[in-house]
Amino acid sequence: MSKADLIISLDFELHWGRFDKYDLRDYQEYYTNALDCLPRILDLFERYSIRATWATVGMLMAENWEEWHEYAPEIQPDFCEKKYSAVEWGRQQMKNGSLGLFAPEMVNRIRLTPGQELASHTFSHFFTAVQGSTLSAFESDLRACRTIAKSKYGVDLESLVFPRNQYYPEVFNVAAKAGFSAVRTNPSDWFWKETAHESLLKKIFRTGDTLFPLGKNTCFNLGDLESEPILQLPSSRLLRPYRKGSIFNGRRISRIKGELENACIEGKCYHLWWHPHNFGHFPEENLAILEDLLIFIHELMGSNRLQSISMKDASALNQKINLEK
Repeated sequence: MSKADLIISLDFELHWGRFDKYDLRDYQEYYTNALDCLPRILDLFERYSIRATWATVGMLMAENWEEWHEYAPEIQPDFCEKKYSAVEWGRQQMKNGSLGLFAPEMVNRIRLTPGQELASHTFSHFFTAVQGSTLSAFESDLRACRTIAKSKYGVDLESLVFPRNQYYPEVFNVAAKAGFSAVRTNPSDWFWKETAHESLLKKIFRTGDTLFPLGKNTCFNLGDLESEPILQLPSSRLLRPYRKGSIFNGRRISRIKGELENACIEGKCYHLWWHPHNFGHFPEENLAILEDLLIFIHELMGSNRLQSISMKDASALNQKINLEK
């Protein structure tokens, strides 16, 4: 039986991923906690030999508002509803604080931690599926993200995660043209389809599926994935944060462990993802849960049943498998 693969990808966005929903001033302690957690997550990854992909919003890579302007895309998004534009929101925000908006020291820490892949979550947390979104603006946004990563950190970005998990076939072509080799996609279950058009029923089923099997098998064969025009790596499970008083905290982790066991039995790939800023509430509880899960993963790796890979690693493995066919 071949060894199973575990991909971990994280959406590193801080307030750029929430600007249209929450007031930054109300979340200063939240982002302080989240930023304090990031080095500790990296330390845990290094301790337990975890390779991971950090899909980072390009704006977070900037040092300040001056750099934010310097690296901004040439073609600005012109969404029908301006509330979806992080660029428009940022222009109004400049006179206020920047905690939760820029984190170049954390980006550098990711780059320097063994096994970690610095990847893209677009430059401006770009929504590809809202009205007014254009392929030319999306391409400009991706090129801006690649430029700041290369200029400031010397990194050629290879993997991409779409904000709010919004995508459609044409944006795969744009991502490939911009130089990316892999993207994260959603599970094939109906309640993960068209995330730009949410419904209460979809949310109920997605939440319920974290506790009980309501969807399809969460693991997959790397060699069977669609790779044209770009490798499409489906997610398996969102690691949801600790909830105070919830009787389901343990159940969610048990479900992930069971799915990992199943991936090892079948010799397939499992893709876990989350937002590191979710650790901003109850940081100690979330870090303890993460370490417990990583210990379990490390034991599977130690028994030679599982290997930890990044999205970039997965792309290389897929190419190798296809060449050997």
